[in-house]
Parts: sequence; structure tokens; C-alpha cells
Amino acid sequence: MAHDHGHGTGGNLAMVGKLVVVAVLMFGFGFAMVPIYQKICEVTGINFLTRPDEQQVQAASLGKVDKSRLVTIEFDANSRGAWGFKPEIRSLTAHPGELVTVTYEIANNLPRKVSGQAIPSYAPQLAVKYFNKIECFCFAQQDFAPQEKRHFPVVFVIDPELPPDVHTITLSYTFFEIDGKKTLQELRG
Repeated sequence: MAHDHGHGTGGNLAMVGKLVVVAVLMFGFGFAMVPIYQKICEVTGINFLTRPDEQQVQAASLGKVDKSRLVTIEFDANSRGAWGFKPEIRSLTAHPGELVTVTYEIANNLPRKVSGQAIPSYAPQLAVKYFNKIECFCFAQQDFAPQEKRHFPVVFVIDPELPPDVHTITLSYTFFEIDGKKTLQELRG
């Protein structure tokens, strides 16, 4: 019987050893996922979609307007949660290089304080390289009092280097509730 007990302990130790190896491998996998998530953010544009860029500001201040063509910019708004969220206009036309301002309305329809974050996306996808936002509510988390409604400007310039076959760009925002104060890095995972 002592022999069986010893065999059982050996089996338990072997099982504990396997579990430790599995735990270490899972931790390593989770650690390895961080750069993969960062790469996904880079590829999808989330890393730079939600912050202004010095080059964008400089490009906007140069004022190289291409008066030979017009681009139609369409504005879209989606929300997750109890938000009222919409652009004040649905579309406009602008010359590449021209400074443009549009306004979005965001309303907290809840009887409590709420924080939210907007993430932009573009169609066609290649437009992300040519759509230079200088001011945007998406650059920071927005905090709302109960039932509060606010208007936010989005100031941007379409880069004159936009390929000539692109005649329409859709700027779409998704606005969603977030728990308390979180950094964009935390939101990205």
C-alpha cells in the first residue's frame, strides 16, 4: 500500500510539473501577444488614427491647395451604447489641401456620467494616409455629465498627394462607452 501511495505522489508531482509547464507556456504566449496586438493596431491604423501628427499640422499650414479638383467627403457616425451621435452635415466637397471644419454632435442619453472614445475609419482604406486631422474629438477620451449634449469640431486637410482616381472619401466614427479613465494604450489591449 505504501508503494501505491508513493506511485500516486509521483503521479501528482508529474501532473504538477506538467501544469507548471502549461502555465509558463500560457504566460509566454500572452506576453508574446502584446507585440502582435501592437502590430494589429499599426496595420489597422488605430495607433495613429486617434492622435494628431506634427507632419499633418505642418502640411496644413503650407496651404498647397489643388484647385484643379474636388473630393467629396462623406461623414458617418455609429455608436455603441446610449449615445446620440451624428455629424451636422452628411457630406461636402473640398479641394485637396484646403482646410475643412465639420461638426459632430454627441449626446449622453443616460442619467449618469459617462466616458466615451471615438475611433475613426476610412473608405477607401488607402485614404487614411491622405486624411490629415488637425483637431478631433477622437484624440482624447470624452467625459459627459448626465444627459449632456456637446458639439465637437473636426478640422482636417486632404493631402494634395491623394491619388487622382479617388473622388470620394468616407470618414466614419464609432463612439463607444469606456469604463472610467483609460489610456488609449489600455483601450488597444
